[in-house]
Amino acid sequence: MTIIKPNSTVLFQGDSITDCGRDRSNPYSLGDGYPLLIASLFPALFPAHNVKFINRGISGNRTKHLVERWQADCIELKPDFVSIMIGINDVWHAFDKHIEPVSIEQFTANYRQILTAIREQLDAQILLMEPFVLHTPADRIQWRSDLDPKRVVVRKLAQEFEAIFIPIDEIFQAATDHQAPGYWCPDGVHPSPAGHGIIAKAWLEAVKAI
Repeated sequence: MTIIKPNSTVLFQGDSITDCGRDRSNPYSLGDGYPLLIASLFPALFPAHNVKFINRGISGNRTKHLVERWQADCIELKPDFVSIMIGINDVWHAFDKHIEPVSIEQFTANYRQILTAIREQLDAQILLMEPFVLHTPADRIQWRSDLDPKRVVVRKLAQEFEAIFIPIDEIFQAATDHQAPGYWCPDGVHPSPAGHGIIAKAWLEAVKAI
């Protein structure tokens, strides 16, 4: 039996991996990625649960952007379950766009701020997915020095806030034993349909839906 309760509202939050082309003019649009897969499979598995799924991921977002829009895009929606995947832009932009890097201290403070708001203002379960990267193209391996400490932060925050934690980076690394990295994420960051399938499967397993 799933840990998601009947008549719950599930909120997906994050960056382009979560956004995945959703229609911003339609508040019920889920995009074409893992939120859509989850929202499609969950009712098939639990047809009487009547769970509502909302996607508020925004392409290009970093942790600071979630802080800025958290009241409108989380608290005011009053979700019962909040799923967050954020952090790769806190790493990627510093390498590709030559903007100021996000320190581990600032990343931690931003992330803790949104989690604290959930705990203080909502009665919601929390699920955190660590940021990830696959080494395609090969220069993505350079990101590890910045990404891996941020992954550790997310794991520790999940423990601190008693959240469900999914080690997505580890799951993707294991998947490359079976297919090349580009099969799952052509640019190392944005999943293919198969990559979104991996995320959706891990998510459904984490909430004990499959």
